[in-house]
Amino acid sequence: MLATYLIGLREGLEAGLVVGILVAYLAKLGRRDLLGRLWLGIGLAIAVALGVGAILTWGPYAMTFQAQEILGGVLSIVAVAMVTWMTFWMGSHGASLSKELRSSVDAAIDRSWFALVVLGAISVGREGIETALFVWANAAGGSEPLLATLGAVLGILTAVVISWGISRGLVRFNLGRFFTWTGLFLIFVAAGVLAYGVGDLQEASVIPGWGTPAYSLVGIVPPGSWYGTVLAGIFNFTPEPTWAQVFAWVAYVAITVPLYLLMLRRRGRARAAAAAARAEAAPAAAAPEPAEPARAAGSPEPARATRPARADAN
Repeated sequence: MLATYLIGLREGLEAGLVVGILVAYLAKLGRRDLLGRLWLGIGLAIAVALGVGAILTWGPYAMTFQAQEILGGVLSIVAVAMVTWMTFWMGSHGASLSKELRSSVDAAIDRSWFALVVLGAISVGREGIETALFVWANAAGGSEPLLATLGAVLGILTAVVISWGISRGLVRFNLGRFFTWTGLFLIFVAAGVLAYGVGDLQEASVIPGWGTPAYSLVGIVPPGSWYGTVLAGIFNFTPEPTWAQVFAWVAYVAITVPLYLLMLRRRGRARAAAAAARAEAAPAAAAPEPAEPARAAGSPEPARATRPARADAN
């Protein structure tokens, strides 16, 4: 439940920031008459996300067991790919997000009335589909899918409240730090989803090795224990993974975590360089004009230019 709550909270905040930027920019332009088109696009995005969630939930029941496992494995891998891309994209484009969205609004206004609808649908629909797919993949591998779904809903509702508070100036916190740490957390959640997807493909005989565990941690983490349930619900932990699952988990973490940390380091250096450049430019721009040096007490006044004395008329 905690994993899906954070997924819903993070994706909801991303969508809330996007909506806030779009609405504020239209208001700044004095084009509140276009807000209806924007909300229409946002409504379509929410409907599509709910439709994707419904299809993922009830669609596979009409399929054979093997087809269900193949579909589950493939969609789990797709969900991992989308969340990984989202994490890196937000980390590298977060600072320029507002500028990019404003440019998109300008272009949409110049094209046609439907372009703004499409902009709203795409801007919010991406987060909605990512949320539906990743929550489904995480809930499918856990023992309590209802709690996982409830966690995602609570996360989204929390994001709505926080986004409203930010827009009203009632809530202030470091969004950059929030996205940074939740991005790192989601990498480990995604690793568990990837391992679960590999297990589905093994059950469907697409990948060999199902039924042969690489090791067993049942004695340390019993499946029915409360901490085993928590680990399974958050990270899709299994005490007896196959070799393919272990390899997939280790390879994903070993590649993704260093790249993510490298991206954070580069972003930190870029911000430090930008701050240093602003600090150097500020004194030059704010430097006052040199004042006339003060005259010491008792010193003669500086010589002044005088006109030649006029001769007195006799």
